Amino acid sequence: MESTRANKRFRFLALAAAVALALPAGAAAAQITGGTSSPASGSGGSGGGSGSSGGGSSGNVTGSSGGTTTGGGATKKSTSTSQAGGKTKPKSKAPTQPAVTIAGARCVPASSCDTKEHEVSTHGTLLLQGKGLKSGQAVAFPHSWDARIASNSPSAHLHSSTQGLVVTVPSSAHSGEIAVMLGNGRKSNLFGPIKVVTHALHPPAPPKPAPAPAPTSVASTANGTALAGQGMWIWYLSASNGGNVASIAAQAKAAGVGTLLIKSSDGSTNYWSQFGKKMVEEVHAQGLKVCAWQYVYGTNPVGEAELGAKAVAEGAECLVIDAESQYEGLYGAAQTYIDTLRAKIGPAYPLALASFPYVNYHPSFPYSVFLGPNGAQFDVPQMYWHDIGTSVAQVYINTYEQNLIYGRPILPLGQTYGGVSSSEIEAFRSLASAYGAAGDSFWDWQETKASGWSSMVAPLDTALTVPQPELTSPLLKEGAKSDQVLWLQEHLAGAIPSLPTTGIFESQTATDVRQIQTEHGLPATGETDAATWGYILALPMVAVNWTATGPKT
Repeated sequence: MESTRANKRFRFLALAAAVALALPAGAAAAQITGGTSSPASGSGGSGGGSGSSGGGSSGNVTGSSGGTTTGGGATKKSTSTSQAGGKTKPKSKAPTQPAVTIAGARCVPASSCDTKEHEVSTHGTLLLQGKGLKSGQAVAFPHSWDARIASNSPSAHLHSSTQGLVVTVPSSAHSGEIAVMLGNGRKSNLFGPIKVVTHALHPPAPPKPAPAPAPTSVASTANGTALAGQGMWIWYLSASNGGNVASIAAQAKAAGVGTLLIKSSDGSTNYWSQFGKKMVEEVHAQGLKVCAWQYVYGTNPVGEAELGAKAVAEGAECLVIDAESQYEGLYGAAQTYIDTLRAKIGPAYPLALASFPYVNYHPSFPYSVFLGPNGAQFDVPQMYWHDIGTSVAQVYINTYEQNLIYGRPILPLGQTYGGVSSSEIEAFRSLASAYGAAGDSFWDWQETKASGWSSMVAPLDTALTVPQPELTSPLLKEGAKSDQVLWLQEHLAGAIPSLPTTGIFESQTATDVRQIQTEHGLPATGETDAATWGYILALPMVAVNWTATGPKT
C-alpha cells in the first residue's frame, strides 16, 4: 500500500522486463547471511521515522520490478504532491483510452482447442472481440515469453470468418499479452495473457480427475475470522472522520463495513500510537472488528516481527503484512520474519499477506515464503485495477490465475481512490462474491468519496457475467526464472528429491515435469498446464530452508 498508486502503475506496465531480474542461482541465497538480509541497493534507512509523518522515509529503493519505489509510511500517496499538513493534491487525469480496444479473445474452432479459451497453438486461430476492430489490422504477439509488445513483435492480420474477426497465431509467437498495432507507434490496449503452445490442441476426453492440491494452510477459509465480510483500510486514524471512533463506526455500518484494518507500525522501530488497546476496545464497543496492518522492508525482520506481535497483543483480531518491492529477493529475511512472528503469535493466529497481485511481474518476491508453510493463511492481493490500467474483470482473471497455486484463500483488496467509478466498485464487490471470496476490502478510508461509500452498500449484481480464470495454471516452461518456478520445484522435490530448487526452470525441471505428466497419462510437454499443476501441487512440499538459525523469541 505505501508504495502503491501511480508508482505501482508504472511498475505494472513496465514489469514484463523484470523476468530477467528473477531469482539468481540459488534463489537469492547470496543475499542471505545468518538468517538476515542486507537492504536493497539504495534503501538508505531502516524504515522508521515519525508516526505523524507516516513512518518517515526510507529513501528510494529500486526493486527488481524495474521501477523506483519510495518506501515508508510517509510515501503512500506516490501519485500525489505532498503539501503542508499531510494534505495532497492529485496529479492530472490519466490519458484517454485508445479508439481500438480488445475486449475478448478465444481459441476457435472448438475442434482445435481445449477447455481454456485463452490457450491456442501456433498456427491456431483466435477470435477477437472489441471496439474498432477491422479486417486487415495487425495483431502483435510477444516475441518471447511475457515480452512487451513492440514494433518488431511477431504479428498477423485480422480477417473475417463465419465466426467473426479472427487472427492466425504466428509460428514465432509466445505467451503473454497481445495488442492491435495502429501505426506510428500506437497500439490498442493490451489483452491477455494469451497462452501460446507449440503442440496441437484438442478437446480433451473425459479425464481422470486430478487430485485436489494438498492443503497447505492452517485455515482453509476466512469464515469466522475478522477478514470475512467487507473491510475498510485506515492509514491515518486522525484523517478518518477526525479519529472519532463513534463517527467512524456509524459510517462503517452504514456502508456495510464490518472490519477496520488500521495501520499499526512501519518498519522495525516505528510503532504507531494510533493502534492501542484503548482504541481496540472502543471499536469493539461499537460492534466492529479490528485488524492491524504493518508495512515491512526486510532490513530488520526480527524487529518487524516484534512490532507485528505487539499489535496482536494490543488486541488486533488479525494481522496483515504489507510487503512490497523492498522485500524482493530477500528470502532469508522473509523466513526470519515469518518464523519469529509465528513463534510469538502462534501457528493458528489469522495472518494475511497484502502484496502485488500479478505474481509473474515480480519474479523475485518471496511469495513462497510469506504464503508457504507456517506463513500467512490468507492472500490479500492489492487488485488496484485503475492504477494497473486494466478493467475490474481483467484484474480478477490475472490475479486468480497467478495466485491460486499458492493454495491460500484469496480475499480481494480493491480501491476507492483515484477517480474510480461507482459502477467499478460495485463490479469489484460483485465479482468477489461470484469468485467465492469470503471477504473483500478497500483502500482507503480517508480517500473515499461519498459516491464510494454508497457503492459499498449497493446490491450485488448477481447477473454479472463472471470471467472464467484459468485456475492454477500459470504456464511455466524451460527458461523461466521466478518464485512460481521455485514453488513448482519445492513440490516436485516431494517426489523427486534430487531436483535442485533454484527458481530456475532448467532442463532437469522440464524432465521431471514430463515424468509426472507421463505417470498420470497427460501429454508430456514439460510445461505446466492446469492438469499438471493439479498433480504437482498434490505432492508433499519440501520447502527451502533459507536461514541457518531458528526464530528468535
